[in-house]
Amino acid sequence: MTFGRGDLIDLSPLASPATAVWPGDTPLTREVLASLAEGSSVDLSTLHSTVHLGTHTDSWSHVVEGSETIDRMPLDAYVGPCQVVHVEVGRNELVTPDHLPDLLEAPRLLVATGTFPDPDEFNTDFAAFDPDTPRWLAEHGGRLLGTDAPSVDVFSSRDLPTHHTCVERRLAILEGLVLAGVPDGVYELIALPLRLAGFDASPVRAVLRVP
Repeated sequence: MTFGRGDLIDLSPLASPATAVWPGDTPLTREVLASLAEGSSVDLSTLHSTVHLGTHTDSWSHVVEGSETIDRMPLDAYVGPCQVVHVEVGRNELVTPDHLPDLLEAPRLLVATGTFPDPDEFNTDFAAFDPDTPRWLAEHGGRLLGTDAPSVDVFSSRDLPTHHTCVERRLAILEGLVLAGVPDGVYELIALPLRLAGFDASPVRAVLRVP
């Protein structure tokens, strides 16, 4: 697939009741309150879902009590130049700085691992990140770490060291990106969270603009 200057590339999966969520979390459902087909003047519905649905961003309060909730996260972390990198990594493995280019070309890094291929099928053996990776990213001026997996930590982790390192280094996190078919390179990222008071995450419609 080729993209031209100014094209928008959608990085978010279609959100539906079929969209896989973390085991035990709340899947998306739609409650219809009024229907044009049944004679109402409008279609009106209510959304029930985890805020960690599909492509989403974790707030720092997700793992650190008293830290920034999603409505207080720095918006400029989610908009601006980003670099897409495909890495060779196996299932259940950790992405380290050795997997990444020597030169960081943008402060927002989106890493395609290819280990969570179907947004509607939750596999627990996705690749995650060694805590040294967000440390490396922050030391090179990074603002955001993104992944095509549902978490920057391995599924079995309970202490979530990579999440905590992102908080310590003030890196925003994007999880659940769809990066298959997106060539490596530098783009403009637009992935703003909703302004949800006190929440620990927000779904985003993440897009890249081709320079």
